[in-house]
Order: sequence, then C-alpha cells, then structure tokens
Amino acid sequence: MHIESARARSMNDTRNRILDVALEVLGQNPETGMGDIASAAGVVRRTVYGHFPTRADLVQTLAQRAVDELAAALTEVDSPDRAADAVWTDFISRLWPLAHRYRVLLALRRGEYGEEIHALLAPVDKILANFVHRGQADQVFGRHLPADVLSQIAYAAVFSIADSDISDGTLDARAATIASLLILGVPEARAFALVDGQP
Repeated sequence: MHIESARARSMNDTRNRILDVALEVLGQNPETGMGDIASAAGVVRRTVYGHFPTRADLVQTLAQRAVDELAAALTEVDSPDRAADAVWTDFISRLWPLAHRYRVLLALRRGEYGEEIHALLAPVDKILANFVHRGQADQVFGRHLPADVLSQIAYAAVFSIADSDISDGTLDARAATIASLLILGVPEARAFALVDGQP
C-alpha cells in the first residue's frame, strides 16, 4: 500500500513537472513538439506520452488547469456587495501571474487546438461576461459594447500586456489593471485611485 502510494505520488509529480515545463517551453515557442518538451522536463518521450497520449491531450490539460485557476481567482475576490470595479482590480492582481503562466493559450487558441481551448475556456468567458453585465447594470462599467464582448476585450488586454516583449518593468500588473479598467469604461481618475488603494 505504502509503495503504491509512493509510486502514485511520484507519477503525479512527474506529470505536474511535464505540465509546468510544457507551459514554459510552449510559451517560448507554441509549435514545440513532444520530444522537446520531454527533453526539457528531463524525461523520455515515452514518459510524456504515458501521461498525455497526444499533444492535444497535453494542451487540453493545460487549458483545463488554466480554467480552474482563472475561475478560482475571480470567485475568491467577487462579492455582490462590492463595487464591480474594485472587484476587477483585485481580480487582475490575482490574474497577473496566471496571465504570464498561461499566455501561450492565447497563441494556441488561434491555432489547431482553438476550438477545444475555446470550449474549455467557455465557463470563464461566461463568468466574466456575467460579472461585466453586473457592473454595467450598476453603472460602474460602460455600455459602449455588450458585456460578453467588453469582458473579452478587457481580459485579453491583460494577457496581451503580459505577452508584450517590453521587459523594462513599465508594463506590470498596475499598467494591466489600469488599461483594463479604462477599457471597461471606468473613469481614469477612478482607475488610478483603485489601483493605488484609495477609496
């Protein structure tokens, strides 16, 4: 029993290492093959295929992991008695490290796995659309676009900033939060006050 649980733990650790390495390697080159992922993870190809029979399985597992973490990030900060723009500000601070980690999904979403990734991300898209709709109803967010479209643009902006090649430190979580709040129609003075922690 103890040997089995140790073996299962070891297999789970290997699987998680492969996923972590795959995110890093695919983030540098979304076309990276399974062999290169195996090498980077320090395992043989057979080990990777033992956990993920196809590249599509690997990508889908990464997407599902992202969905779980992104949904949890918004759920943790959301509360119906808080202003939507304040909730969004907290959400982006939690989303920022995830945006760096999962930015490759934007590239993969535009490629051959687009349909599968889009389907997996649908629950997150719905949560964000409902949240922005609530902000519009409370007159906190603008009504210049439908909630589902506006939420996607504001959300994608955060990922675009995370994926930017500019690495001089000026494009950080603060910049991403302000940009996304402005996209949502929050006045500039209010956006800066929220990010700087002023009531």
